[in-house]
Amino acid sequence: MTGTSAPVPLETLMGEVAILIVEALNLDVQPDQIGFDEPLYGDGLGLDSIDLLEISLVIAKRYGFQLRSDNQNNDTIYASLRSFCTHIASQRTL
Repeated sequence: MTGTSAPVPLETLMGEVAILIVEALNLDVQPDQIGFDEPLYGDGLGLDSIDLLEISLVIAKRYGFQLRSDNQNNDTIYASLRSFCTHIASQRTL
């Protein structure tokens, strides 16, 4: 890792994050099976609050910023892979 924060296309970032989610949670799906607009929490991918905590830790390490459980926008942030990655792209430092 070079530590640069050069912007990457959102679709590339969504692919990276899908891989991180599948690996971090040992999901029984392929990363490319996660729909960009499919809900992450509850229905859709079916993640729960513990899963989101685990993902937050992985994202913090990989992209250099903290996802906070008290963020009033969490429903929007975690609404889908696309919205999650849009947030990551706007906050990342690595």
